[in-house]
Amino acid sequence: MRATGEHTAAVPIPAPPPPPPPSAADEAEKEKRKNRRRQTRRSKQAGTAPAAAPQGPHADAAGPRSVRSMPPMHVGGGARADAEAEAYAAGTSQSCPLLPTPGPVEALVARAGAGAPGRRYFQPHWPERAVEEAVKAYCTIDGIPVDILITGLAQNRAVEGDLVAITLDPVLHWTRMKGLNVACNPAIGGDLVREIGETNGNHSRKKGQADAGCRFENCSNGVPVLDRTHLHHKNSGFSQAVKCENGNATVPESNERDLNDEKSEAARALKRICTMIYSHPGRRPTGKVLSVMKKSPRRDAIVGFLASFPDFPDGEQQKNQMGVKRMSNRAQSVITGLIHLLPTDPKFPRMVVSVSTLPDSVRQSLREGDAAIEKELVAARLDDWNEESFYPYAHVVRFLGKGGHVKTHMDAILFENAISDAEFSPESLACLPDNCWKIPQKEIEARKDLRKVLTFTIDPPTASDLDDAISIEILPGGTVRIGVHIADVSYFVHPETALDAEAQSRSTSVYTLRRKISMLPSRLSEELVSLNPGVDRLAFSIIWDIDPHGNIVSRWIGRSIIFSCCKLSYDLVQHLICSDASQSGSAVSSLQVHGIFERDDILKSLRGLYEVSKNLKEIRFKGGALSLDTAKLMILFDEDGAPCDSYRYVRNDACFIVEELMLLANMTAAEVISNAFPDCALLRRHPEPNLRKFREFEAFCAKNGFELDASSSGQLHLSLSMIKEKLQDDPVLFDILMFYASKQMQSAEYFCTGDLIGKKDDWAHYALAVPLYTHFTSPLRRYPDIIVHRTLNAVIEAEQMYMKQKKSSTGRNGVKTSCELMDRCDRCFTGLQFSKDAAESEEGKKALSTSAKKFKVPSSENLGEVAEHCNERKWAGRRAEEAGQKLYMWSLIKNKEIVVCNARVLGLGARFMSVYVPKLAMERRIYYDEVEGLSVEWLEATGTLVLDACRNKPAQRRGTQMKSRSMEEVAMVVNPSELMLSEEDEESGATEAGGCTAKSVLLSGDAVKAEVAPAVLPLVIHYLSDIPVVLHATGGEDSAVDIGVRLYMASYFK
Repeated sequence: MRATGEHTAAVPIPAPPPPPPPSAADEAEKEKRKNRRRQTRRSKQAGTAPAAAPQGPHADAAGPRSVRSMPPMHVGGGARADAEAEAYAAGTSQSCPLLPTPGPVEALVARAGAGAPGRRYFQPHWPERAVEEAVKAYCTIDGIPVDILITGLAQNRAVEGDLVAITLDPVLHWTRMKGLNVACNPAIGGDLVREIGETNGNHSRKKGQADAGCRFENCSNGVPVLDRTHLHHKNSGFSQAVKCENGNATVPESNERDLNDEKSEAARALKRICTMIYSHPGRRPTGKVLSVMKKSPRRDAIVGFLASFPDFPDGEQQKNQMGVKRMSNRAQSVITGLIHLLPTDPKFPRMVVSVSTLPDSVRQSLREGDAAIEKELVAARLDDWNEESFYPYAHVVRFLGKGGHVKTHMDAILFENAISDAEFSPESLACLPDNCWKIPQKEIEARKDLRKVLTFTIDPPTASDLDDAISIEILPGGTVRIGVHIADVSYFVHPETALDAEAQSRSTSVYTLRRKISMLPSRLSEELVSLNPGVDRLAFSIIWDIDPHGNIVSRWIGRSIIFSCCKLSYDLVQHLICSDASQSGSAVSSLQVHGIFERDDILKSLRGLYEVSKNLKEIRFKGGALSLDTAKLMILFDEDGAPCDSYRYVRNDACFIVEELMLLANMTAAEVISNAFPDCALLRRHPEPNLRKFREFEAFCAKNGFELDASSSGQLHLSLSMIKEKLQDDPVLFDILMFYASKQMQSAEYFCTGDLIGKKDDWAHYALAVPLYTHFTSPLRRYPDIIVHRTLNAVIEAEQMYMKQKKSSTGRNGVKTSCELMDRCDRCFTGLQFSKDAAESEEGKKALSTSAKKFKVPSSENLGEVAEHCNERKWAGRRAEEAGQKLYMWSLIKNKEIVVCNARVLGLGARFMSVYVPKLAMERRIYYDEVEGLSVEWLEATGTLVLDACRNKPAQRRGTQMKSRSMEEVAMVVNPSELMLSEEDEESGATEAGGCTAKSVLLSGDAVKAEVAPAVLPLVIHYLSDIPVVLHATGGEDSAVDIGVRLYMASYFK
């Protein structure tokens, strides 16, 4: 098992409680180990280090670290590395400050026939009380440079996402780092791109299901990486206690005074761990699980296939370990009462299911030996894993359907991420107004009436939930009044109601290309609140007066009523702002405009908005903002809903118009609510990137002749812009650089300001280079935006209450005040200048407190829990969206059968190469070791790989059983004569359906046939070489779906 999260939490633990008296067998085993020990013994240290991690690959919140139950893969290592990692350390070295697990140790490798009842394969977990008594403090480790490797039985029944306490092994038993097999292996990132893209409601992806992009990650599991931690802002956690720079761990002088407080022991332990790691750069730390302190909710969301015991390699040994007698076929599963469950997620171990818990029809199929039952995808939960069981016991809760079908796998994706697509409850629907509801006249009078202001929406053509609109007015002197109007969802979704509870539980809408799972009922999100054209709608508005230089001279925030005159699409807006009057005439004439405005008014307004957005964007990037935007892969569907093609989508200027205004609105809302409620404002932070990994990225750029300055987000943006200019003739390499840069970024997260009240530097948003940021502009699909709306309502209410009291007091005292001064005072909380004096006055405090209670602004403690839940749901939604995108891409390639395209070599080694497929924006590996008929020569000195046909049978080591793979697993080999014949047939229009060339279709914007020539042997490959590859769909029917890559080669010997 390998911890691959982005953060680690450490818990220093003093000497453990004394273990129970050992048995005779334990004493004998202990004596055997004792005789094998080295003669020179080293002194023992007292202390252990529990660790924990966040769930999922995108988990970036500071906090506990999850442990992923997946077998380690050492590049070029083999089984010996795993065995070394699993070996138990009886003693500790002088350099190791941590003790091994207390108590006698069972043999780690279960032997065949050793499955007698009562045999313990695992060490008992420490009692919770013992762990609590041992724990002195929890510290976030932001400086540990490598992951702790926990493998084999050392996992001690911990699974993906569990919060665990671990102990480190002595350095002697740490595994050896084999080094990266590839020169560069940038997995596809994108958190930053998503974060910026979401500022405009992610219009180009979220709202239009058919317009959603397809870009997914391929994590390089198993490749030893030097650093998976992140560097936080200067005031965060571990960076205050321990700094790891230039290979040395030091405690700053300012922190040495703290060594006597509760965290001193943790600081010293972390310092020793850093020292040990940097003193042994060629080894990876290993450890063992002491206790599962908190079980992961993912234990209840297991997806996999059922399989009988004989279907496994070493199945006989596994059955013996389970205490199961030899069985010959599937029907015996009914007799034994057990059947295997193979999770599709490789981070989970194999499980066993009691046949008696399965439905009668399934048991009948097992009795009849029906193999089809093993192609059914099932949803299950992990029930129990005791010390005597080699495998965890699972319970099947649902049969999802036959594997290989898109719907079945999509249902599995939703189950894995705990996303419910059920209908809204009757209680929630009862919270909605009647069908004949209209805006009350009283509500119209209480709001700012903006119905005569030119207002419109810009969305994808398929969008149905319109939650933002834009308005523009031209004022004298060149000043422009810009308004952002957001659907007033908080007017309909009240706190402490069934609808609010269900919206909070869902937290976010999930879009999986052909499927939308809304956070709110469709009647609300698509009718009552959606800012549809031609109807009056309630809105929450932020209006700015902006001068010709892009400076904001005034602003107003409040509740309004608007009338959208037109719904525009991005492509239409792009055409209108980039075309002259003669070219845009036909497009303008097709517009359907409602109300008092004309088509020419809309055209003039759009061009004005474009100029304003350009100024705002220029100012933002001069202020240090960072953009890692790249083209996205989009999937097209046919009339039957099946994926038929794909293309690369590049955001245009119309997208940036919306983006800049939504960014400005979010930043404005963050400023207002954090000033008024510094202890209970819901903001969004984006921590600084991983420092060490950015150094590696700098080295990667330097290797390719590029200078990179990552000292700040602004400098990084300037560096990447200059690199882009240099790579105009090689856009593929620039795409690789951008993806690699994205991978260094942490994910943004919601947080309660009260949780970081003393660390305001940690509130900042790194990519946007702003101190305060939140989400305000998409309340129809994000629950945090509803919280922000309620908080803003409370601020506005408090402002009005305060001013009413001040005016009343001024009138009683007979003091007259100028209109200009009163206007500034009227916006003491929401204006450009926040009045701290007003907020801290008795009247101000009372007004803020009263309004917070009225709108039920969550307390700091409750808001922190809401933020944590919203983060978890957002990451779950992201995982589901990415998995759904991958699923449809898998289906598309499966329908094509074969896709031929070019790939760029990212890294080479003796066993495999890593390639980037630009047409699909994905990275994959091609393994070529031990292939029958293929000769591999790896010239490490020159970084050259030579692949050639092997004329002689390769030599085999004595005593080993070489399992060679066939050439078809590594390459699709075609005969050149067949290719020439296919070309002739194609010219004559007689290409046979089903031929290799006919299937070799590029999934590109022009959707033309691939003109990719196959490689010939001998094939000489260098770093960053272009090579032809074949994509093919794998798995689905009885395993997880995936996309494989093979070499595309030609040979007359075929």
